[in-house]
Amino acid sequence: MARFARSNVLLGFDYDGTLAPIVAAPAAADMGERTGALLAEVARRYPCVVISGRARADVRGRLYRARVRATIGNHGVERRATDAVAAEIRRWRPLLEERLAAFRGVVVEDKRLSLAVHYRNGAAKARARAAILAAAAALGDARVFGGKQVVNLVPRWAPHKGAALERERERLGCDTAVYIGDDVTDEDVFALEHPDRLLAIRVGASVRSRAPYYLPRQADIDELLRRLIALRGAG
Repeated sequence: MARFARSNVLLGFDYDGTLAPIVAAPAAADMGERTGALLAEVARRYPCVVISGRARADVRGRLYRARVRATIGNHGVERRATDAVAAEIRRWRPLLEERLAAFRGVVVEDKRLSLAVHYRNGAAKARARAAILAAAAALGDARVFGGKQVVNLVPRWAPHKGAALERERERLGCDTAVYIGDDVTDEDVFALEHPDRLLAIRVGASVRSRAPYYLPRQADIDELLRRLIALRGAG
């Protein structure tokens, strides 16, 4: 990390499960004032971006005073949003809601450019997840990927988090990148095959992850932010 910190580096962060802990109600996800203050200090020393599954406006309102260079929502789709993506999401939502109406606690969250089907509060989680996947498969050209008790859907042809990070790195004129994320959606970044240009860090150990490094717990993000601050000194 010290080697990357000395380089012309871009820092990228996921939000839920990375900057903020996972909570039962997504609307209540808060990274906390201490993490927010540390992120603000990091953003004074490094160019930073946040790439989240949430909508951009939602994430921006949760970053306290951290002045990041860009916030990209909807799993990387939002930087290059098109009317075609929004139209596909509008078509999918009522189809999913109709098929899943019998499953109590399952909620279809419409983020305009992606859908998140939450089953965290469902009574029969395994059956609910199977029904969500079956309903998603019937939609046709959907990219379906899991998360922590959520199933996400975007058009198969839409850009992903890996493409979003590379685009921001090039736009900001950075040579390298450090990216920290915790979920299936972040694997699109971890899978980028540029070990000399990308330091990938997962929150939580996983033998299936492509990230070569990990933080044991989400609570460890504060220590990582402190180390990044120390590596750049007073800024």
